[in-house]
Amino acid sequence: MIHTDIFFWGWLILAIVFFVGELMTAGFFLMAFGVGAAVAAIIALLGLSLVWQLVVFIVISSLIVVSLRRFADRISRPEKVIQVGIDRVMGKTAIVTEPIDPINETGIVRVDAEEWRAIPANGHQIIPERSLVKVLSVEGTRLVVEAIKPPSESEKDP
Repeated sequence: MIHTDIFFWGWLILAIVFFVGELMTAGFFLMAFGVGAAVAAIIALLGLSLVWQLVVFIVISSLIVVSLRRFADRISRPEKVIQVGIDRVMGKTAIVTEPIDPINETGIVRVDAEEWRAIPANGHQIIPERSLVKVLSVEGTRLVVEAIKPPSESEKDP
């Protein structure tokens, strides 16, 4: 009977160590081994051999790791990736605030609340003020844009 007590206490202490370790980390990883060790402690208390205790520990821990990984990935995956730097304007629609003229090297667009120098994607197109454009890429400090909608008659200056 002393054998059973030693293994029971060993598994129980190991389970507590895993649970405390889980509290100090993120990701639900150590908790799986804590549950496996707790179940192995119960198996030891029932008097089953060390081989059965190890098999139960490995099987229970493995099953929980696999199921918790899916759960943890699902709850920790951000809904929307926050873009930083120039990536935050890529693909966005902008409005031309100064006509884009590649010959005179002029052109400014507003993306959200920021103004950027811009050049046309095809290299020779003049895009009038108040046109809507899509940001395709960046060349140096200028956005490469493509016209998607010219200004309507009501938006043009009188």
